[in-house]
Amino acid sequence: MNFRSRRLLLACFGLWAGSALFSSTATYAQQAPAADTTRQKSIGTPAQAPAALASATTGQPQLPLPQASPHAVIAQTLGLTDVTVDYHSPAVRSRAVWGALVPYNQVWRAGANENTLITFSRPVKLNGKDVAAGQYSLYVYPRADSEWDFILNRVTTHWGTENYDPKDDVVHVPVLPEKANFQETLLYWFSEVKPASGRLNLTWERRTLSMLIETDVQTQVLAGIAQTLTQHPGNWQLLAQAADYLVQNNLQPELALRYINESLRLNDAYANNWIKAQLLASQQDYTTALIYTRKALKLGSKDDDDFKNQQATMRVALTEWQAKAY
Repeated sequence: MNFRSRRLLLACFGLWAGSALFSSTATYAQQAPAADTTRQKSIGTPAQAPAALASATTGQPQLPLPQASPHAVIAQTLGLTDVTVDYHSPAVRSRAVWGALVPYNQVWRAGANENTLITFSRPVKLNGKDVAAGQYSLYVYPRADSEWDFILNRVTTHWGTENYDPKDDVVHVPVLPEKANFQETLLYWFSEVKPASGRLNLTWERRTLSMLIETDVQTQVLAGIAQTLTQHPGNWQLLAQAADYLVQNNLQPELALRYINESLRLNDAYANNWIKAQLLASQQDYTTALIYTRKALKLGSKDDDDFKNQQATMRVALTEWQAKAY
């Protein structure tokens, strides 16, 4: 039976709201999966089930009806990595959730209806565990009195946990459930977002699960810089931008110096002189940094808005570096 027929039969018998969370009990045990390109959307509510079932059997048009567990997608870019969670959001509806609607010691689909899917555009670490780029089914294994697990599974076309096989698990990520303010509908959300990391959280009822997602953003940036400079040789602005990124992030000063010197050789402008001044100051060569700062101030045009915006910063740097140089 396909996803569509199963969904409609559940609705017909008034089981949608409760049964959408579970399709079977899966036992728990432990590179990259293929993306599911046929993601379906659930239709109907118990009240509309007869019409929905009729349309499935007769081929008649369907009414646009709200879902009992609405579809949701959340996305976040961490550095250069896109992270997306595609799920359906069940509601509490005055029911006991943990240990009841969601039994302990059983794999749970971490949402409703189809598999919850998580996608990474680049390799990541989840609580320190390596995960390749790709799309995965996301499950949760809850326990009554110990750590829970997020589970990533390479099969993305199941209906919930039906036909779930632990042999297809890619990684188990232990997490501690935390107390939370009441949340009626299941919610995925991101927090503590930084250039190279962030936390993915699942909150429902009065529990929150959270895992740290880390990316190797600096390695990715350096590879991208090298590739771009190879594709665009002799571009003084790209060289200056690359050097500036390295300076601002305290990365590879020798490489930054090579980039900025080549930029200056191609075009002696205020911007790349100022970048070299900052690089030299970061290496505590304040005397030479002062020379390049004064040169940058001399080369800058009063009609250049970028220059005018940086003038005050340059003059403050002159005062600070003079005190350190002499």
